[in-house]
Amino acid sequence: MNSFKKIKNVLILILFINIAVALAKLLYGLHIKSASMVADGFHSLSDSSGNIVGLVGIYLASKPQDEEHPYGHKKFETFSSIFISVMLFAVSYTILREAYGRLLNPVEPKITLDSFIIMITTLLLNIFVFTYEYRQGVNLKSDILVSDSLHTKSDIYVSVSVLITLIALKLGIPPYIDPLMSVAISIFIVKAGIEIIKHSSDILCDRIVIDSEKIRDIALSVKGVLSCHQIRSRGREDDINIDMHIMVDPSENITDAHYIADQLEEKLKKEIPGVTEVIVHIEPYDKNEVTE
Repeated sequence: MNSFKKIKNVLILILFINIAVALAKLLYGLHIKSASMVADGFHSLSDSSGNIVGLVGIYLASKPQDEEHPYGHKKFETFSSIFISVMLFAVSYTILREAYGRLLNPVEPKITLDSFIIMITTLLLNIFVFTYEYRQGVNLKSDILVSDSLHTKSDIYVSVSVLITLIALKLGIPPYIDPLMSVAISIFIVKAGIEIIKHSSDILCDRIVIDSEKIRDIALSVKGVLSCHQIRSRGREDDINIDMHIMVDPSENITDAHYIADQLEEKLKKEIPGVTEVIVHIEPYDKNEVTE
């Protein structure tokens, strides 16, 4: 529960930063009539919406286990990540539509020193947000923080593209460059959304989390485990479930065999961070059935 509180605090801090960055880009982009800066502003605004979605997801994920959800509610955080990717696709569509209009009716933005100051300042803020959020996401093993940091990472590339646009316009390149850069921005946003969906779907579809050979090596190091097979792992990095079959000496009584399974469970949890549950099926050793 303590980790959920830390994740919530990170999201609240970044929410306020993203709102400030988005307002600066949107208001000044509208003032100088820059499609790419306005597009970048909308992208930053979607960051704020993503933070709110993340806060809702964390609230749901932090709920304890109950009769209907014996495995807990942690996957709500992963569902929130997918929702953020859908929001990114919607923002990308809006930017493409605006860019198309600007291609048909180009408007030359008014470029001033303030334009560069605002973009460079917000770029530095985005670099800080990405670095801080990603590190916190890795440390806390949070899907929503890692996904949101990928969202912010795309902001960095977007801001760089806007700066390139402003420089190009200042050098006299035709205003068509502005909507064309908006198209490039939308591509970056879609790419970020796809990365988030891929990561989240791996968790929701129970993709293998731990290499089976690593689990096998740990199991065979436990006294009394003669063989193991049907090794599976799934879940999030902070909530890994492992199930496996082990073979023990047929002469072992139930109490001793159970003790061996307990030792195995304890060792797996100790040596593999994030393991929360281990289910061990015990079988009598039969060399004819060994699949190793």
